[in-house]
Amino acid sequence: MDQGDQALIERCQAGDVAAFEPLVEKYRQRVWRIAYQIVRDREEAWDVSQEAFIRAYQSLAAFRGQSAFYTWLFRIVVNLATDRIRQRAARGRAFGTERVSESEWEGALPDDVTAGPEEEAARRERRQRIARALDALPSNFRAIIMLSDVEGLSYREIAEVLNVPIGTVMSRLHNARKRFRVLLKPLLFLVLGFLAAWSAPPAHAQQAVSFGARILLATEGPPSLPPPADEQLERVLARLRGLFRYNAYLPLERYRANVPIGTMQRWVIPGDRRLDVMPESVVNSVVRMWLRIAHGNLVELNANIEAQPDRWAVIGGPRYNDGVLIIVIWAHPNPR
Repeated sequence: MDQGDQALIERCQAGDVAAFEPLVEKYRQRVWRIAYQIVRDREEAWDVSQEAFIRAYQSLAAFRGQSAFYTWLFRIVVNLATDRIRQRAARGRAFGTERVSESEWEGALPDDVTAGPEEEAARRERRQRIARALDALPSNFRAIIMLSDVEGLSYREIAEVLNVPIGTVMSRLHNARKRFRVLLKPLLFLVLGFLAAWSAPPAHAQQAVSFGARILLATEGPPSLPPPADEQLERVLARLRGLFRYNAYLPLERYRANVPIGTMQRWVIPGDRRLDVMPESVVNSVVRMWLRIAHGNLVELNANIEAQPDRWAVIGGPRYNDGVLIIVIWAHPNPR
């Protein structure tokens, strides 16, 4: 097992919650790619990825290092994603009917600014054919092609991930490639390059998001008034008074960041705490975000939120002094 992974795992097993974060950052995109190849839905792939890391963390005490951490983690991802497919089938949704939209292809594959109209049309047709070919493959074939040809796992590692004999891996991979060749005869020389590019997170994974946080102290004291010039804070306080029972709201800190989707922003907040915020995806104008407040090794708050410019996410946080911290998050998917 990778020595760096082993050291982090041992720290996690000893109770150091923060040691799991580097593992998430290291394998986040690979986990997403595998989930996406199976479920074929970008938002559902984010959900599967997040659940996989939660399951992995919860099961770390039982991890004995008999295999590489990433093969153990990938097995969790494959199992969760496969369960999602079964749930779809149980709801009567035929597998393979969801197509990758042209906008997703445009974001996943690099553009050639010098391409003329005819070349652009031909490239679009190639993308559509590759998408149809991938859609036509069974989920187990897509998964094994992903693990072998994109992630570069050995037969032994794939066998560990899929929990099948090495002979089954070799046979299944041979059949998957054979079927893929039939589906893509004229385009075979382009397949691996396009597959690797398409398997990367879609355009929104690199999209920058502007977001900010206000930290307020809510107490039972006399009602507080916002500064006259801060109209936004005045609107925030009006909403807080309708949500919480507290009378006084004292602004403590104000933060702002501009980062790509999937990048975590960390701030130090009152009470010697850390506030971690990571934008995960954008749907229309709504930014889905993951938020965590930690005090040393103790995680006090872990939540998924949605925010946008005119609709903030408001969360009641941990106690501080004679009140509680209130976290107000806003986000703008198209920073200027």
